Amino acid sequence: MTRFLVVLTDVRPVDRPVRDERRAPERRRQVVGASSREAADRIAGAFTALGMVRAGRQRVKVIAVGRRYGL
Repeated sequence: MTRFLVVLTDVRPVDRPVRDERRAPERRRQVVGASSREAADRIAGAFTALGMVRAGRQRVKVIAVGRRYGL
């Protein structure tokens, strides 16, 4: 079963030409788990209504964790 994480992060300044999320990930503000893509999209939609996201200072990411087998 695929689970999803909805992550609210700070947007870092563009001071480096290449972004490497593995070496220097953006600072996480909030992480919420969801059991379906629909639930993750609803949570992400709520996060996008926040003022800091609308102002471009934070961003919302939906990340699939795990895989579904036997579909």
